[in-house]
Amino acid sequence: MSTTVDILASLQERFPQATPRASLDHPALDVPPGELLALMRVLRDERGYDLLTDVTAVDWGESASPRFTAVYHLYSTATHDYLRIATPCAGDDAAPSVPSVTSLWAAADWHERETYDMFGIRFEGHPDLRRILMWEGYPYHPLRKEFPLAGIETEWPEPDVAAETRISVKPAPMAGGPFVASSGQVNLSEAEPRAKDESWDESNEKPAP
Repeated sequence: MSTTVDILASLQERFPQATPRASLDHPALDVPPGELLALMRVLRDERGYDLLTDVTAVDWGESASPRFTAVYHLYSTATHDYLRIATPCAGDDAAPSVPSVTSLWAAADWHERETYDMFGIRFEGHPDLRRILMWEGYPYHPLRKEFPLAGIETEWPEPDVAAETRISVKPAPMAGGPFVASSGQVNLSEAEPRAKDESWDESNEKPAP
């Protein structure tokens, strides 16, 4: 039976532009977006990675180029092996994009919609790419680096009232965060960072207009 190391080596022979990615938990591979679908099909059809467990992304910051990397986590129910595939997003910050893998795994549908919602990454070829957590028309992508931890007070149309009426949305609670370490020499493996609590409560609610 082939090991994950063997699988990575064989993939690199077939896809020379794919390169190993440093990873502390699961084997990982960087793949150019133009080869993503072909490589993923090999993993599903020939290597037994029949389960797509997650699709997410990394925002490297506005100064990085490319700024966004799409990340896929695959699992083989036969060998119980995990594999991580990463691919850089094409396009600019306003419209980063990668190919959709919905044609290979049906589970990619909701995973890609969530990543689109949170990061603004478009998955080309997705059959129904729309927001899944935030409402349509929400102007931000909450997992981008520039989005503040405390959230942004936003307005949305309330469907139960007249169209000209708006309801104010409170900033997202931070559940005790952000977490900050004490200054000086701190061994974080032995000490938990303390919370700088900025959670919303009724004391900072703005009066209704």
